[in-house]
Amino acid sequence: MVVDFTHNSMIIMSANPDSITSGAHERIAIRPPVASNKPKAAADGLRHDWQLDDIRALYTQPFNDLLWQAQQLHRQHFDPNAVQISTLLSIKTGGCPEDCKYCPQSVHYNTGLGREKLLDKQHVVDAARAARAAGASRFCMGAAWRQPTDRNIDKVIELVQAVRDEGLETCITLGMLKAEQAQKLKAAGLDYYNHNLDSSPEYYREVISTRSYQERLDTLENVRQAGLKTCCGGIIGMGESRDDRLGLLQQLANLPEHPQSVPINLLVQVEGTPLHGVDALDELEFVRTIATARILMPKSMVRLSAGRENMSDATQALCFLAGANSIFYGEQLLTTSNPATQADQQLFQRLGLQPMA
Repeated sequence: MVVDFTHNSMIIMSANPDSITSGAHERIAIRPPVASNKPKAAADGLRHDWQLDDIRALYTQPFNDLLWQAQQLHRQHFDPNAVQISTLLSIKTGGCPEDCKYCPQSVHYNTGLGREKLLDKQHVVDAARAARAAGASRFCMGAAWRQPTDRNIDKVIELVQAVRDEGLETCITLGMLKAEQAQKLKAAGLDYYNHNLDSSPEYYREVISTRSYQERLDTLENVRQAGLKTCCGGIIGMGESRDDRLGLLQQLANLPEHPQSVPINLLVQVEGTPLHGVDALDELEFVRTIATARILMPKSMVRLSAGRENMSDATQALCFLAGANSIFYGEQLLTTSNPATQADQQLFQRLGLQPMA
């Protein structure tokens, strides 16, 4: 295989994808990328026309070559020893009407998680102060709604403004957004909106039936049009095929604008959810996914999100080498556990990493 770096992107000159086994899933129409025989760079200097064969060729090359290419691109745009630190807080837990098969907050599954009200402002402020003191630069808040009401938006805006007053970047995930809601959040000073695609269009229907893939794309478009930064990624290790993992990356990289943050989650299996008991993903497959995400979206923050607690230090180190430069920091994510703060601090020290300013 011969590769050439042009406009900070990789052009595949020749490849042999025959060793890949495709997932046997029904195809659905999701505004497919425009086919092109010649890779093109958009006005931002980045490719948005990746074909699945291109991505297969990247993903399946020798492991050392893949990491070397990812590291080269990473160093063009980022300090390789700086990691952006975010803290995530569930501000409204449980009672979600969606049927996402991985989620303990769904009303469809019995996971022992109760329905809670929206947290009060002081609780959120205290959590934001603690996060900042621990080294976080971004404070993320999540609410288990399918789509917030306008009244919900007004309440969340108060929390966003309170967190900004503490000197932190703000990110929220509330479910689907209407265009006017996104505009209102932008006007209130929100920095990022998180809305994950979760998986490839083909595998998505195996995981979620209560919200369409197109609805997710529509929310992302509303967020972009409002001028908000996007935080968008997915979950791997849900029983999907390798091609489905590549399909997720293809969708992310071919969005009109690459997400500024790309969280890559490794499934955390929760008893009571339909995906509990699924075969665990090979950790090197996870590292390959991180490296490929870095190559496809060289200017994005690639975040190690859920699932780090079950990763070895060596696997996390390989992920940082592959171009991951953001983590969630703190013992708790929305409803699942995360590595202890002290453990992360020790790992950073051993690897010579430092929090990104």
